[in-house]
Amino acid sequence: MEFPLIVSSPPVRSTDHRLLKESIIFHHSSAILFPSLVHPQFAGKCARIGRSRLLSTYATSDSVASMVTILRDGGSAALVMVGGYSLVRAFDSLTMRNVIEQSLSRKIVHVLSGLLYMASWPMFSSSSEARYFAALVPLLNSIRLIIYGLSIVTDESLIKSVTREGKSKELLRGPLYYVLVLLFSSLFFWRESPIGIILVAMMSGGDGFADILGRRYGSLKLPHNRKKSWIGSISMFIFGFIFSIMMLYYFSAFGYFHLDWRTVEKVVLVSLAATIAESLPISQVIDDNITVPIISTLAACLVFGN
Repeated sequence: MEFPLIVSSPPVRSTDHRLLKESIIFHHSSAILFPSLVHPQFAGKCARIGRSRLLSTYATSDSVASMVTILRDGGSAALVMVGGYSLVRAFDSLTMRNVIEQSLSRKIVHVLSGLLYMASWPMFSSSSEARYFAALVPLLNSIRLIIYGLSIVTDESLIKSVTREGKSKELLRGPLYYVLVLLFSSLFFWRESPIGIILVAMMSGGDGFADILGRRYGSLKLPHNRKKSWIGSISMFIFGFIFSIMMLYYFSAFGYFHLDWRTVEKVVLVSLAATIAESLPISQVIDDNITVPIISTLAACLVFGN
């Protein structure tokens, strides 16, 4: 006769009840202290919270960097504006005290304004919007010239310092064309292109010295234009070339572009084209501040291949 095998568990003692209870309590506390070990879904939520906090930190950093960039570019534009205004006022003061002739003062301002404005470009940040902050300077100056040129507001010292005959309407010609070229150069070429740098150097330095030296020593006139002289055209070529090379290597030193041995040859060709344009007998119809930049731009586009 077989008897079924009966297996019975040992009786649970009170001590075992206490251990089981403590085990359950420990398991619950470990779930709180170590959720990744016990609750994977809860761990995923924690990870997502961590990522969102990290992204929030990055966004805050980007916002701070953007604000710093805006402050830098805005501050640079303000400094350039103040510097340009101070330059005009300084030479106006020299003229009023008879330290320098009015015509010479006007042309020195013509030379320095464009070159110093262009030299200030590295002050601005590397952001794509930096050029627009720099362009505010000639833009505001052009608005100011229009206001004074239309006699909406008068400023006799400004009119005398930047015009030939001291008439307000002159502000709407040469001086206005000048600042519009600076505006065009900063917006469309900026500091990464040799073309914009050359056209400003030719207009400011080349054309400026052509007038200064041509008026003083230009007794020998050109055969095709009796209002222009040989010394003026030679000065246009030499100083246009010198200032173009200087500014190109200045920007190259900041790493905006690379120059090679052919750069000198290319600038010579552009200088020659700008000199021919400046010598043409059309200044009564088209201002030199228009013809010189246009021809310089076209020639530079051809030789630099941009």
